[in-house]
Amino acid sequence: MDFTSRTTLITGASTGIGAAFARELAARGSNLVVVARSEDRLRVLQQELAKAHEVTVHVVPLDLARPGAAAELQRRVGELGVSVDVLINNAGFATFGAVAESDPTRMAEEVHLNCLTLTDLTARLLPGMVERGRGAVVNVASTAAFQPIPRMAVYGATKAYVLSFTEALANELRGSGVRALAICPGATDTPFFEVAGEQAAVGVRRRPEQVVATTLAALQKGRPTVVDGFLNRLGTLAPRLLSRRATVAVAERVTRPSPAV
Repeated sequence: MDFTSRTTLITGASTGIGAAFARELAARGSNLVVVARSEDRLRVLQQELAKAHEVTVHVVPLDLARPGAAAELQRRVGELGVSVDVLINNAGFATFGAVAESDPTRMAEEVHLNCLTLTDLTARLLPGMVERGRGAVVNVASTAAFQPIPRMAVYGATKAYVLSFTEALANELRGSGVRALAICPGATDTPFFEVAGEQAAVGVRRRPEQVVATTLAALQKGRPTVVDGFLNRLGTLAPRLLSRRATVAVAERVTRPSPAV
């Protein structure tokens, strides 16, 4: 897929996987619309990429976890006068802990950002891609999408939604010239765990650049889903081999907090 002189919108672009996508696609000649809550970090990224690659980088500071955020973002993009050719829905977060002990407001924000904003923004920007006969939607799911996860019940459920939504969308888009891909990373070396907590980290952490490379290779092949990393791919096989009850039991042991020393 040729990104030269195209425009890519990336949510959650200030750090981690989002920033890695921005750097790689700018290097491939794509203009960018970068979105996140932290305007300061986005401005630093804007200056870095505009200088290194001579591309246009638009900064849109916005909290995508609040109601109406997707409509607001669409309005701001319209004011910029650009057409989005590639949408990367990367923004998301996880909470860790039993549902009965968690903050209901925070869990609602998690569902809103991980599912509702992703869906709303996709629905708003996709028609233009279909009309032009080209483009792509990349939704960042997770290996958490493949099984229920005690203590991360909401996060796992939101990522299962993202995976199912994207695979169905990819089927709908066949023959349109527009591609849809769900990238499913495992633990990745990003600030994600500053929010979710270190208890949520399972397995060896991959680098954001590896996730991006896996994504772009799969997008080039027209795949609807890809899991980043060989060990992560092996891990997603367990739910296909075990009963649902056994799968949840294994997930519970993996996320069980270590006893205090």
